[in-house]
Order: sequence, then structure tokens, then C-alpha cells
Amino acid sequence: MKLGGSISRHLSKIPKSLPSTCDQFIKERHAHCFRTHQFCDSDAMSKIIGHYALRRTSMDKARFAFVDVQQPTLPIWNYMIRGFFQSESPKCALDMFDEMRGSGVIGDNLTFIFACKACGRLSDVLYGKRIHVHVLKLGFGSYLYVCNALVHMYGCCGDLKFSRKMFDEMGVKDLVSWNSLICGYSRCGDYKEVLDLFEAMRMGNVKGDEVTMVKVVLACSYLGEWKRVDSMVEYIEDNCINISVYLCNTLIDVYGRRGSVAVARGFFDRMTVRNDVSWNAMIIGAAKSGDLVAAKKLFDEMPEKDAISWTSMITAYAQANQFDDAIWHFQGMMAANIKPDKIAVTSVLSACGHLRKLDVGSSVHDYICRIQTKLDTFVENALIDMYCKCESIDKALTVFHNIKEKDSISWTSVICGLAVNGDSDKALDYFDQMLGDGIRPIHGTFIGVLQACVLAGLVDKGFEFFCSMREDYGLVPEIRHYGCVVDLFCRAGNIPRAYEFIKHMPIVPDVVIWRILFYASKLHGNLALAKVAFDKLVELDPCNGGKYKL
Repeated sequence: MKLGGSISRHLSKIPKSLPSTCDQFIKERHAHCFRTHQFCDSDAMSKIIGHYALRRTSMDKARFAFVDVQQPTLPIWNYMIRGFFQSESPKCALDMFDEMRGSGVIGDNLTFIFACKACGRLSDVLYGKRIHVHVLKLGFGSYLYVCNALVHMYGCCGDLKFSRKMFDEMGVKDLVSWNSLICGYSRCGDYKEVLDLFEAMRMGNVKGDEVTMVKVVLACSYLGEWKRVDSMVEYIEDNCINISVYLCNTLIDVYGRRGSVAVARGFFDRMTVRNDVSWNAMIIGAAKSGDLVAAKKLFDEMPEKDAISWTSMITAYAQANQFDDAIWHFQGMMAANIKPDKIAVTSVLSACGHLRKLDVGSSVHDYICRIQTKLDTFVENALIDMYCKCESIDKALTVFHNIKEKDSISWTSVICGLAVNGDSDKALDYFDQMLGDGIRPIHGTFIGVLQACVLAGLVDKGFEFFCSMREDYGLVPEIRHYGCVVDLFCRAGNIPRAYEFIKHMPIVPDVVIWRILFYASKLHGNLALAKVAFDKLVELDPCNGGKYKL
């Protein structure tokens, strides 16, 4: 194609309807500019750079074209700053802003809006305040859209004091002003303020939109105000607010987490367009409600499964003790070439541990070592637990000793594993090492310690550990700890002491504790206490009362 004369004249003929045609047209004009050195035609270069910059994936081309412009005009600078703030390199937008200022170009209201948004994406409040100073010096402080951008920027940076100050000082506010402040409070977790702002909006006769309602609905759910969620849905319908995919996904997620899966399904079914978030929210909601059949049906119907959908199913099956299904879905995830996250990995390792499938657990371990140079402590702790449950203590200890930053769960996992596998002495040695390293024990740690004492017959030492929970570490013993102490006394044959301990428990003894006392009393011939325990078992567990024989 021959392009004689001014390139601007030809660029005015850019087709509007077909993006692919437009792309090709711009490329040809850009090539022509490059060949004929028409870089002084600022109008032509502005259109070329603008075309590239407005397509987030074309910023390299925009930069390439920009470099050849000898004296960039303000529209060209604005295109570059806008393009970069929307790209994966928002820092480049601020670099471009500095370069523009250094070249003597002042900037206009659009420049400062784009620069503020770049600061918001980077959470760079210091740079944002510099921009704010420029805004005030140049007289843009009364521009509504600039003020909105500043409110938004301060909110993104977590500086709600400045964000609120800007908002309160605005003479005129529009919906974007309210949404900018609401989003800031939502981002910082101040959900009560989100709801207060929404009520102030309503009092000011400002109707919310889908952005407003997403934040308000989420705020209601996080505060547990479920009736208010219902009233927000009524508000949405009464005010004919567009229920976009974004808003509908939020409603599905909120009602799913609430356990109102039928309501969530109603929103899901009315969607004409669904994305991965829609499907995943529905799957997670069904799984959390315990309806794994519905979750599985949705999962099978999902057009394209992603990491979240696979992980949701794996986790749901593992939590429901359907461990074979959890492993099967993890293997399906691998076959689909989808990289699992640490939640999927820890869930499948838990399943392997419960089923004692050492071969599968080891293969998962090998896989994550291949794809990650450094394992997450969360995953390493799950590996220790899996190997311990599979009675592969040596491998569990190898993983443990390779952890650079051991936390309380790391120590607890190995202590409990050693205790369960009968190595009481080593379990207590590791407990001493844990304290020596300055790691505070948690409730689970004392389960392992007490179990070790039970197996080793260390009655007095075990009871000392139990008392130290509250006295030394401020941990309130749970029913499991009381059960361990009862077992400790009973295995030592001290049935009366076990019964006295039970009578003085500050919490109601459960079936497990009475069962321990019952069988120990029978074993040691204390029929009187066996009868006491028997009566309690029949009272607490009438359906299984027949299996206890005096």
C-alpha cells in the first residue's frame, strides 16, 4: 500500500468496526512513519501510540513508537502514562510521569488521574502525596474526577484518614466519589464504615451501582448481618441495579458461605454468562454445605476446570473423610496439567496419611520437590504428618530437619508422630528441644506429650505437663487433654484417682472419657466404678448402650 503525503490524513480513516483490521491499519501506518521518518507529525504519532497504549498487551510497541518521537505532546504523554498504569508495569507510569515533568510538560487533569491510579495500584502513598501537591499547585484541586482519583488512591494505599479528608472536603460528590471511599474502607476491612457510608449515600439520594453493592453485600456477610444481605438484594431489585457477572458471583459466594445453597443456585441459574468464578463459587458453596453430590455434578458440568475448582473438590472430599475421592481428583488435576497450590497438596497428603497410602504420599512429595526449589512450611508440616501416619518416621524426621524455619506446628507434628508410633522418649526429647529453641507449645503439642507419657507410664510427669498447660503457657486444657490424663491414670491401674479427676473436671466429660474409665474399671476388677461409667455411657450414648457389658 502506498502512503504518500501526510500520515495524519490517512490515520483519520482508521476503521472503527473491526479491531483486527484496525490493528493491521495502524501497523502499516507505523511502519510507514518509521520508513519515511515522519516522527514530527505529532498527530499521527499520537494516534499510533494511543492505539497501542489502549491495548494493555501492546505497551512494548507503544514504547518503541514513543522513543522515536522527538517532542512528545501532552496527549502522547497521557497515552503512555495511562497505558502503563493499566499494564503489568504500573511503576513505568510513574517513571513516565517524572520524565514528562522533567521535559517541561506540565500535565492536565487526565495526567494526574492516571498517575494517581498508578500510585493506587502500587500502594505508593508517598508518591501519591507528591502528585497531590502538584494537583493543588496547578489548580486541579476542584476538579471532580481528579478528587475522585485522589480519594481512590489514598484508599488503595490504606491511608483512610487522607481519603476521608479528601472526600469530606469535596464540594460536589458523584457516585464514583462514594464508591472510591467505600472501596477503600472495604479493602482495609472496616466493614461497619462501609455500611455507614452506604446509609449516608441513601440519605443523600445517591443510588448505588454494582460496584457499591458488591462491597456492601460483602460487608454484611463479613459482619454476619445476613438479614441485611437479604435487604440489599431487595434494594438491588427495587432500584433496577444491573446484576452483572461481578455482582452475581458475589451473591453466589455470600449465600453459598451462608449455607443458603438454594438461593445461591437461583442466582447461578439466572446468569446468561458465567465465568470460572461463578462455577467455583457454586461448587465451593455446595461442598461447604456438605452436598458433595451437587458439588461433583457442578464440577463435571464446568466447561473448563481451573486450579480453584480442582482444589475445591480435593479439599471437600478430604474434609468429608472421603479420602479415596480426594486422591482421585488430585490425580485428575495432575493429568490435566494443572499445577496444584499448597491447599490442594496438603489436602491430598492428609488423605494419604489417613489411608496410609505411603506410595501415593511419597509420589506427591517427589512431585512438589520437582516443581518447587523451596517447600512451603505449611506443606512440609503436612508431609511430616503424612509420613508419621504411614509409620515412616525416618522420612518424617528427614523432612523435619530440612525445615529451615520450624514453627509450632512443625514441632507438634513430629512430637505427635513419635508418640503415636511408640517412641515416647524421643517425643519428649523433641519437646525439650522445642522449648529450648524458644517455640511456644500449642494445644496439639500437649496431646503428643501426654500420649507419650501414657505409653511410657509416666504418670506424675504426665500430670505435671497437664498442669503446666495453664500455669506456664496460658493454655486452657480441652476435652482431649482431660481424656489423656484419665487414660494416664487408668493405664497405671489407679482407677479411683481417674474417677476423682473426672468428677472435678470443669467441663462435662464426654463418651470417650467414660469409655476409658469403663474398660479400665472392668480390667482391674473395680465393678463399682465400672457401673458408674456404664450408667453414664447409656445416658450419653443410648444408641450404642447395648455394646457395653458389665
